[in-house]
Amino acid sequence: MKIYTKTGDKGTTALFGGTRVPKHHIRIDSYGTVDELNSHIGLIRDQKIDNISKTVLINIQDKLFTVGAVLATDPEKAILKNGEKRLNIPTISIEDIELLEKEMDRMNESLPPMTHFVLPGGHQTVSFCHIARCVCRRAERLSTALYEIAPFEEKTLQYLNRLSDYLFVLARKLSHDLKAEEIEWIPKKNS
Repeated sequence: MKIYTKTGDKGTTALFGGTRVPKHHIRIDSYGTVDELNSHIGLIRDQKIDNISKTVLINIQDKLFTVGAVLATDPEKAILKNGEKRLNIPTISIEDIELLEKEMDRMNESLPPMTHFVLPGGHQTVSFCHIARCVCRRAERLSTALYEIAPFEEKTLQYLNRLSDYLFVLARKLSHDLKAEEIEWIPKKNS
């Protein structure tokens, strides 16, 4: 199978269902950013981190393929003529969202309470988490803009929202595990 098809040479690409749209379409930007996020999460997973976090990150990467598929499906062609869904995979469930919440609760048990914002950084692995968190927030912003134009399953948005929170807590946990210096952000007072 050849990777290049040449069908996008004029600046368009096909959605699931065959509809062609410009490559700068909000739908393409949405699932492209989810793909970018998935790659950043792979980078975190490749670091020297605990096995529980690695397992959760693999699960998240799997779910992000689902999110991308939902976003890449033309809503006008989401249902086939026989009444079946074009996207024949499990979509994001409440259990997927709850897994992120449970993991955040588990990680938070071993962390000191937050009293200030912290500057991103302190260790390369922690920085990778913060970058992924920011990319996740961008994916969420783009997806909510798309949702206003062409609604899709709401749990997809909820998952992205919870995932950015998860990545923040994971960054804090990894800072703790790696004994990285956390620099608190303390705004300077006007003189």
